Amino acid sequence: MFAQERHRRITELLAQRQKLTWDDLRDLLAVSAATVRRDLQTLERAGRVVRTHGGVLHPDFFTGELHFQDKARAAPAAKDAMGACASRLIPVHATVFVDSGTTTLAAGRRLLARNDLTVFTNSLPLLSEPRAGKARLIAIGGELREPSRAFVGGLAMEWLSHLRFDFAVLGASGLDPEDGASTTELTEAAVKKDCAARARRVILVCDATKWRHPASVRFASWDSIDDWVTNCPLTKPELQHLTKAGVTVHTVSA
Repeated sequence: MFAQERHRRITELLAQRQKLTWDDLRDLLAVSAATVRRDLQTLERAGRVVRTHGGVLHPDFFTGELHFQDKARAAPAAKDAMGACASRLIPVHATVFVDSGTTTLAAGRRLLARNDLTVFTNSLPLLSEPRAGKARLIAIGGELREPSRAFVGGLAMEWLSHLRFDFAVLGASGLDPEDGASTTELTEAAVKKDCAARARRVILVCDATKWRHPASVRFASWDSIDDWVTNCPLTKPELQHLTKAGVTVHTVSA
């Protein structure tokens, strides 16, 4: 892997995780500690990372959660592949809730290109997408949370209390092999949890960078998730554990 490719990979990973350890970098890049050190020196001089003892941080780490637009720039090909896979799991004439987030947005685009679905969403970016198909699109109202461009809060929860879905396509900020899916903020966790409870089938769309990096607020245990669409290479014991919990894992490559 050339230096520019490694630099792009490091910044993409930081856009998703916000922080990486030295061990993370060596394992993910498959290079020596000296190479990692040189790469981080170059990126730090350019203002693209903040080096710390034991690892590296995204420049926005100390100002809070990354904005939606920053997350959207990370790994677009992988997100598109996962979105395409998730959309293929939705049969004709289904009612679908599509969660906010950059990976679920990729799935939502595919669903809106169809003519046979009813799509509910609390994602402002998905509501703003150009319409290619004739899917019925319904907005979940509420207070706009700017970092994720998601409608949340009491009004959103009130809307959801009247609804049921055939499918819920959900994203996550972190995944724990034992505890399940989590996110960074309470009001978003409440929407995700409620939508999972109101769907006959729950499809989690979440990439490999979230695996073993749980966020602060859990919204779903593994036994409440039916499908996980990911690009995460799982070990045999990990896959067996998820299968035992009732999760079907769909692994894609981009």
